[in-house]
Amino acid sequence: MTKVVIVGAAGRMGRTLVRCIREGAVPDVVLVGAVDLWDCPDLGRDAGRVAGVDEVGVPIGCDLAAVAPQADVVVDFSSHHGSTGNSSRCAEWGRPMVIGTTGLSADEQAEVGAAARRIPIVMSANMSLGVNLLLSLLERAAVALRDRGYDVEIVERHHRQKRDAPSGTALMLGAAVAAGFGRRLEEVAVYGRRGMSDGSRPGGEIGFHAMRGGDIVGDHTVLFAGMGELLEFTHRATGRETFAIGALRAAAWAKDRAPGLYSMRDVLGV
Repeated sequence: MTKVVIVGAAGRMGRTLVRCIREGAVPDVVLVGAVDLWDCPDLGRDAGRVAGVDEVGVPIGCDLAAVAPQADVVVDFSSHHGSTGNSSRCAEWGRPMVIGTTGLSADEQAEVGAAARRIPIVMSANMSLGVNLLLSLLERAAVALRDRGYDVEIVERHHRQKRDAPSGTALMLGAAVAAGFGRRLEEVAVYGRRGMSDGSRPGGEIGFHAMRGGDIVGDHTVLFAGMGELLEFTHRATGRETFAIGALRAAAWAKDRAPGLYSMRDVLGV
């Protein structure tokens, strides 16, 4: 059995995680704590009711320190600064973490990395099996198409409330392609285009384009455009359950791991 505390329990992903636990989507994972901001309007309410299911007997609180000792793993889908600070605290308490928050700065990623020297942390911008399988396929495709005149563009679409752009998943996909090309993403990424160009395109360039609107859960397409053909890889999330189930599987996996910073590819073995 794996006992988890959810941070960001009243948010979109937090509510989905609670529903998946309540419905037994991942066997032997139980909810022992739910945390959100001190000004959360759902503070004090049962986390199950907030998630739209039956009561789970766990009220939403605002003090992680009060519930972390009961947990085997802390699952954090809060915010980039919240997850960063929580990683340091969980390292002090010896509590493994799963972090699904995106938009961390380089300094914040370094702080999470420092915490991972003391506890196991699974951190991924996307917890789904499909996306993590796609990462492997993209890297293999990039190796095969490297230096053969194929241009790469990544188009991602998300709901209107998503704050970071490009999405963390889009950056993961771009990094996989860049690795296959034998480059670092920072060297070849271009974010959006505007105005006039001289009509040339550097070899190996990877373009990113972010769209925001409505309630789109998450669509990502990676295009390899060659002379006379277009190869597309698309992943479309139709519900947040796929991410929640992946995060809960990661929690069960991380429970007894050695300290270190792990990805979902480690968890899923892809």
